[in-house]
Amino acid sequence: MMKSILFFLGMLLTTGLYAQKFGYCNSGQLLTQIPEVKAADSDLSAFQTQLTKRGQEMVKALQDKAADLKRKEETGTISPKDLETQSAKLAEEEAAIAKYEQEVYEKLAQKREQLFSPILDRVNQAMADVAKENQFMFVFDSSSQVLLYSDESLDVTKLVKAKLGITN
Repeated sequence: MMKSILFFLGMLLTTGLYAQKFGYCNSGQLLTQIPEVKAADSDLSAFQTQLTKRGQEMVKALQDKAADLKRKEETGTISPKDLETQSAKLAEEEAAIAKYEQEVYEKLAQKREQLFSPILDRVNQAMADVAKENQFMFVFDSSSQVLLYSDESLDVTKLVKAKLGITN
């Protein structure tokens, strides 16, 4: 019986020594309060507008050429051979537009990575620093909807904001 009590007390003491400290941070809320994120969003939006405008111009030019070709066909002012040649050119332009659309998606992804990567690296470093300074074993992201319940006393968002120099 005495051995059981000693074993139980040993387990309690050991568990107490290895108690793990947890915290959570709302990264979604945090990112909305970082001025650099707003600037990056604005830059990305302007870049997207620029790329989209060029694509719209390409589509408009194709539509105009297609309408002109259809008009020529209806009025009989184009030979069947020329109609076939110009139709093939329009198909090539349509393929070029589809290729440009893919390039736009790739360029936007690259630009997003270029703009947001340094910001996210800084936020992740601040989270890691706060976790180490406050001896947290784990810090969860409450904006990921994986965290089902958390006590507000475990929220480290304010500490991370302070580490990043965000005052509001």
